[in-house]
Amino acid sequence: MSRIKWSSMGLSVILLVALVIWMVTGDIRSARDQAPDTPEEQVADLPLVEVDVRQARTFHPAVRLQGQVEPWRRVDVRARIGGVVEDIAVSLGDEVSEGDTLLTLSEEDRPAAVAGARARVRQLEADLAAANRLRSQRLVSETEQMRLESELASARAQLRQASLAMTYLKPTAPFDGMVNARHLETGAFVQVGEPLFEVVQVELLKVTGFVPQNQAGRVAPGQKVTVSMLDGRELEGELTFVASAANPETRSFRIEARVTNPEGYRIAGGSASVNIEQPPVEALFLSPALLTLGDDGRPGVLHVTSDDTVAFTRVSLLSVGTEGAWVSGMSFPVRLITRGGGFVARGQKVRPVAADAGS
Repeated sequence: MSRIKWSSMGLSVILLVALVIWMVTGDIRSARDQAPDTPEEQVADLPLVEVDVRQARTFHPAVRLQGQVEPWRRVDVRARIGGVVEDIAVSLGDEVSEGDTLLTLSEEDRPAAVAGARARVRQLEADLAAANRLRSQRLVSETEQMRLESELASARAQLRQASLAMTYLKPTAPFDGMVNARHLETGAFVQVGEPLFEVVQVELLKVTGFVPQNQAGRVAPGQKVTVSMLDGRELEGELTFVASAANPETRSFRIEARVTNPEGYRIAGGSASVNIEQPPVEALFLSPALLTLGDDGRPGVLHVTSDDTVAFTRVSLLSVGTEGAWVSGMSFPVRLITRGGGFVARGQKVRPVAADAGS
């Protein structure tokens, strides 16, 4: 009886041990086949951040600077010969065409000088012709012939100078433009080199300015330019020149642009804002408050990756204004952290929620 009892107890112990081993091995096998679900308590403990899914938008960047508007051409017409002003053919503000007479100076003895020089040329031409005939008969020396040739060349030069002096009596407009200044009155005596009129060309304008050295590599001749005046008017043109060397004092590069002025606005001599358009880029528009600084002090944005981890991406500032900032340098779409970014660290798991409409 005692043997039977112990046998029953031993069998029970064996069955109990086998049952425990089966349960343990089953749990291990289950754990290997399927990971346990994250407890809801752990998910609820993750920091909450508000995210907004943003897509790329096309942005047209521009290099902006302050410029000076000047006439495309500006020339002081000066006297090339002295004389008394007999007649003024134009007034201030008149439009002139190239070659139009601006004024007339007194002739004085210049017509007589032309006539005398012309007669001297004819006489020397006749003398030289006679000397050439006599030279063939050896009746005139070679030296005499050469002297006459020299005198004839000098006489012809004097005739040209006297004839030019007659044309200088009526100064003309050097190009199509407008009379912007007059420096004399009828009856005044002018000397050689004295300014008479200022003529400007304003249907085309030249806009000049300086580009900072960190933006000089972004500009090149041929790029489109928009000039904004202080009164809101805008003119369009093209960049024509970028200096190859910077100004040693300002470390900036001089630029010039040709701008059309079909309406003839009186804006030459004033200042204006210049936008040099750049090729379009895919960028993100956001509030400057969403920008944060990296360890190197450069700006970037916080966003959430596909596995709900906080990440920081450095961006390039394309434009910053009162309404927002345009940045580039990230992949799209991006789950941008719009709230709660100041309470999480990079690489930290978070619980993202969609941002409210319009945030």
